[in-house]
Amino acid sequence: MIKNILSDKPTKLFIFIASFFVANALIAECIGGKIFSLESVLGISPANFTLFGESNLSFSLTCGVLLWPIEFIMTDIVNEYYGPKAVRRISYTAVALISYAFVMFYLAIKATPPEWWLSSNQDKGIDNMQNAFSGVFGQGMWIIVGSLMAFLVSQIIDVTVFHRIKKVTGEKWVWLRATGSTLISQLVDSFIVLFIAFKLGNDWSWQKVLAICLMNYMYKFTMAIVLTPLIYFIEGRIEKYVGRDTAAKMKRSAMGKDEDPFINIPTAG
Repeated sequence: MIKNILSDKPTKLFIFIASFFVANALIAECIGGKIFSLESVLGISPANFTLFGESNLSFSLTCGVLLWPIEFIMTDIVNEYYGPKAVRRISYTAVALISYAFVMFYLAIKATPPEWWLSSNQDKGIDNMQNAFSGVFGQGMWIIVGSLMAFLVSQIIDVTVFHRIKKVTGEKWVWLRATGSTLISQLVDSFIVLFIAFKLGNDWSWQKVLAICLMNYMYKFTMAIVLTPLIYFIEGRIEKYVGRDTAAKMKRSAMGKDEDPFINIPTAG
């Protein structure tokens, strides 16, 4: 069985994409606790927008947004070649494994360290290693719940919008279904995570939630447009890897118009 799996290019490609998808999502969650200033990175002055009565708003973003645009591109690629069932499967897998990771983080934080370890990096400016470890891996529960719920809901919306657009446009206008589905799902993602983590979790005002939501969405909107050519590049590489005919067959199967492109793996017995 394993020989058949490893010799089938669509299957190998799916395993690679699914593995990278889950790893990318987990890394995004792990680095999401750090905030960076986009204006400082670009060497420009702070935006200082005023939205919904909230002033001095700038692009102070979680580092997780560096990876989430890649996640949604991968969602569109899986949608294109493997269909909505495949997207839902890898999304559920990602949520389950991220949840597992945070449980392990929690247990690691609660594990009692030896005294010598606490001061082992004072020469590097870290006075207490336990506090440092807890600060990095001990994200608030509301943030974790908000992030996971936002990810799951936005993935389902992305799948639905993508396929509705594709049913109308057919194989044409890849940019429209890829970018359109991402723009809609990212708006929902931005709102849900802020609503759960900061409206419910920290009692922020609606004005503040909506203002920061729009600031985050402006960044995500821009990245969705900028990264659109990457969709065409990846599709070109997939077509070259599996072959033009197989790629076309995979796309038809993803829309439920042809047989499954995966190999028929015999069952035991």
